[in-house]
Amino acid sequence: MDRIKIKALLITALLLVLWGSLHASSFADTTVSWLAARGLSPRLIVLIISMLPLIELRGSIPVAIILFKMPWMEAVGLSILGNMLPIPFLLMLIEWFFKTISKVPVGANFTAWMFARTRRKGKAIEKYEAVGLTTFVGIPLPGTGGWTGALAARIFGIGFWKAMLYILIGVSLASAIVTPLSLMGKMAVH
Repeated sequence: MDRIKIKALLITALLLVLWGSLHASSFADTTVSWLAARGLSPRLIVLIISMLPLIELRGSIPVAIILFKMPWMEAVGLSILGNMLPIPFLLMLIEWFFKTISKVPVGANFTAWMFARTRRKGKAIEKYEAVGLTTFVGIPLPGTGGWTGALAARIFGIGFWKAMLYILIGVSLASAIVTPLSLMGKMAVH
């Protein structure tokens, strides 16, 4: 492939990730501003926002690199750690949560909708388990990530430790995609 095609692919990938990030960017901006106004350090802000659904690592790495000017290795380390912190709790408590809310009609409807939606979107997870879940978590698009991966792992009956491993690999894959794009964005800002 020549350089023009490679640049076009990189720009397209950047635009796809940025488009997906725009979905959560106002939430991320508001959250970062709110946390910063309370005097939290940039490191703690990155750790916290990487734990939040919608933002996760795909939002925390650009914030760390572009906004807070962190070295990329620190941004990635904090973001992976923060993205993975809620996952064991989600895996352990998600079934209890859905059973509990299913006791009321609205909760039962929500649970049925969520399970149907996840099963519909998770055909690759069901069929390929490790590769499916890892890829689902690792592709930084709206509706994917560690939180949704934990839900999918429980719905498809993937064991706790396997799910933790597949989600960690997926989160690492997402960081390998988001980090260079964030570094390119940092260069574009300068």
